[in-house]
Amino acid sequence: MRRLPLLPTLLVGLAVAGMIALGFWQLDRRAQKQSALAVFAANAMQPTITIESGAADSSLLFRHARSACQAVTGWTRQGGRGAQGMQGWRQIATCRTHTDATLLVDMGVTRDPMFRPRWPGGVVSGTLTRAPDHRPLIASMFDSTPQPLMLVSEQAAPGLEPSTPPDIASVPNNHLAYAVQWFLFAGVAIIIYALALRLRARGAPQPGVR
Repeated sequence: MRRLPLLPTLLVGLAVAGMIALGFWQLDRRAQKQSALAVFAANAMQPTITIESGAADSSLLFRHARSACQAVTGWTRQGGRGAQGMQGWRQIATCRTHTDATLLVDMGVTRDPMFRPRWPGGVVSGTLTRAPDHRPLIASMFDSTPQPLMLVSEQAAPGLEPSTPPDIASVPNNHLAYAVQWFLFAGVAIIIYALALRLRARGAPQPGVR
């Protein structure tokens, strides 16, 4: 019986072990996501809370909340959809609360990319979600810091349509599919390597044969 080539076998073994580990990691992530979704569903049924800052507290996601925007210190735009189906640009206000903290508030959608909101602030209420993540994909892969909270206001600023409220159904939970993919990749790698070894054995000269 021919000995297995050491280095290729070691490399394939490490790759397969890594893929299997990633599969189990995705299964663990699936359990965590299911727990989080249960919390989000419960939050949607909770009474309204008062929020003073956009601190990244995931336990408050999908809670109905109110806040007082003492002053608007800036605006940003982000692609989005209105509650009536309008595709356009969300107008996100950076608000200063009475505790001198910062809270992002989605004040509605417009089709006009050059629209300049004229909303000085005030009391707002709506649903809490995560602020848009503008980090590059590579950066977000290596930085797990959650984005701050953002309040999606039920009442739009003048000239805007209210944004679509956050929907729990939009939270992805495809970790099981990812786990299956990693396990399949590991299995395929083993099969391919086994076939390569078999072809190598067939092509090798037999002892005593010239």
